[in-house]
Amino acid sequence: MEYIIIAAVILIVIFFIAQYNRLVRLNITVDEALAQIEVQLKRRTDLIPNLVETVKGYATHEQSTFDAVVTARAKATSATTVADIAAADGALTNALKGLLAVAEAYPDLKASANFLSLQEELSTTENKVSFARQFYNDTVRSLNTAVKTIPTSFFAGFAKVEARDFYEVENPEDRNVPNVKF
Repeated sequence: MEYIIIAAVILIVIFFIAQYNRLVRLNITVDEALAQIEVQLKRRTDLIPNLVETVKGYATHEQSTFDAVVTARAKATSATTVADIAAADGALTNALKGLLAVAEAYPDLKASANFLSLQEELSTTENKVSFARQFYNDTVRSLNTAVKTIPTSFFAGFAKVEARDFYEVENPEDRNVPNVKF
């Protein structure tokens, strides 16, 4: 009888440890996924000054468009929460759409090797941002499901793990990737 009680206690402890570790792993995965979004957004913000300078050389009278891109880039680099990052990301996407629309009016710019290279890098980066957002939301879904379902919900407080916000863009038009094909 003693062996059965000891075995039951050991199984309960193992179960507790497994649930705790699962929640901690999910929480770390969500943190990693958010960091990947930030890496890709940083890559995009690093490309923007080069893109702006290239377009400025051809379209000097489009100052309001350049200012909008610079302002949106500044907000994107200072955002800290998931909601702020998503909002800044959406604003920057809109500003880039305006910049790329300006570029359409300048055939020499569209043919520039530097502009074409930056355009390709931006397109690749936008795809990476999209994949990073999806991965983040997938991991948040897994974490939130674990935090809100039995039996792991009993361990969430002990593991100091809470449900997380999804990465959502507030304005539906901001969800679209800017079209960088001419």
